[in-house]
Amino acid sequence: MPAIASLEGAACVDSLLKLGITRRELLKAGAASATAIAAPSVAFAKPQDDPPQPPVMATVAFEVNGKPETLELDTRTSLLDALREHLHLTGTKKGCDHGQCGACTVMVDGRRINACLSLAVMHEGDRITTIEGLGTPQKLHPMQAAFIKHDGYQCGYCTPGQICSAVAMLGEIKNGVPSLVSDKLTARPKVSAEEIRERMSGNICRCGAYSNIVDAIVEVAGRSA
Repeated sequence: MPAIASLEGAACVDSLLKLGITRRELLKAGAASATAIAAPSVAFAKPQDDPPQPPVMATVAFEVNGKPETLELDTRTSLLDALREHLHLTGTKKGCDHGQCGACTVMVDGRRINACLSLAVMHEGDRITTIEGLGTPQKLHPMQAAFIKHDGYQCGYCTPGQICSAVAMLGEIKNGVPSLVSDKLTARPKVSAEEIRERMSGNICRCGAYSNIVDAIVEVAGRSA
């Protein structure tokens, strides 16, 4: 069959050559036809009469680290970008920007959230706490001090999110919020390495300091018990 197809193709080319069409002209014609078919038609394209519309702006007021803040923002601005770009609180990190790594974790009214997945305008009147609001170099939060003591970080990029998540996570256990590994839904969960690993699984440490992070959280949990 391949031999027959080859003969038929050769015969077709010979016929075209007899008509005065060269191989080069045939290839050019084929390429032009393919381009014409693939090119989008502009005959029915809708003219862009309307100019681009400006972004929709909104005023949002909330409390950040105990300080009232009022911002005029594009309604599409994430809480993460509002904190970093408008309030210049760069301790909260932008990692994946898809809610998968936990580097942007902050606390809103005591609950941890991924700031990259939340619009700033959704937090009117909320109390937001970032890593800058937990402690200072002169007066560290116990969780910050424990991370330093147990070497719970290497590059440090994920550390602000890890610490904010850890503080809020201990609050969840204290309030009796169960996790996937809790023995009973109605019983108050206990602080354990298994509970901590499950509850902190949304915070990724690419340096692999997980065991040290668990040690730091266990120490703080023991103090507050």
